[in-house]
Amino acid sequence: MSFTDSFLAETREIIDAIDRDAVERVAHGLAAVRERGGRLFILGVGGSAGHASHAVNDFRKICGFEAYAPTDNVSELTARTNDEGWDTVFSEWLKGSRLSAADGVLVFSVGGGDLERNVSPNLVRALELAGERGAATFGIVGRDGGYTAKVSDACVVLAPLAPERITPHTEGLCAVVWHLLVSHPVMQLHRTKWESTQ
Repeated sequence: MSFTDSFLAETREIIDAIDRDAVERVAHGLAAVRERGGRLFILGVGGSAGHASHAVNDFRKICGFEAYAPTDNVSELTARTNDEGWDTVFSEWLKGSRLSAADGVLVFSVGGGDLERNVSPNLVRALELAGERGAATFGIVGRDGGYTAKVSDACVVLAPLAPERITPHTEGLCAVVWHLLVSHPVMQLHRTKWESTQ
């Protein structure tokens, strides 16, 4: 079996293991945020920051959300990192955005955040703030889901069935799951361009 065959076989296995009910809970939870007029804040670090930016576009354009990613403003991100520290960069940004109980926070992360290991503490601090403010919280994460899976209202955990390739599978399939979400009948308000030309 070639590496390509192996990677694609692993991908299929992880997709088959996705908790369909968890995906539905995220979709319906996000729809509830939109229906009450809440905003959606999408958080991610590294490759997941790039995903957050892409997903903001999709949630805004396809689903009619008022959505934002703090990592899209590199000046504020780096100023807060430099002046206040990396662990509070998202929570302070959310405070400045007046995060409220009407809003939602969606985390994309391979590990979901872990204070004990000092991995993605900024995600943990943001979720702590969301909990204090009563905002809805959601995640698409890998491994065991970390802090995100423990505290979120609904979370999709992508099973670590290929331990030597957890990061590429989680990041790749995160994109599959969020595209599923923006295509979900309870979420999608506007047709995508190519489909609308048929």
